[in-house]
Amino acid sequence: MPTPDNWQKSSFSGGADGNNCVELAANPRTIHLRESDDPSTELVTTPTPLAHLLHGLRAGTLGNA
Repeated sequence: MPTPDNWQKSSFSGGADGNNCVELAANPRTIHLRESDDPSTELVTTPTPLAHLLHGLRAGTLGNA
């Protein structure tokens, strides 16, 4: 799977150098996530599982079994 070239940094990037953040690149079928301080490691997912994760994080329901 080729690495995308349209990485976007989070608007919540901290620090003076801006290397303490999550970067995202998307195409119609996949979403790639990486940390800016370790760009060689990527997570690849699709929109539906990522949407479920974000919903759970916002609702505070993750880890509550």
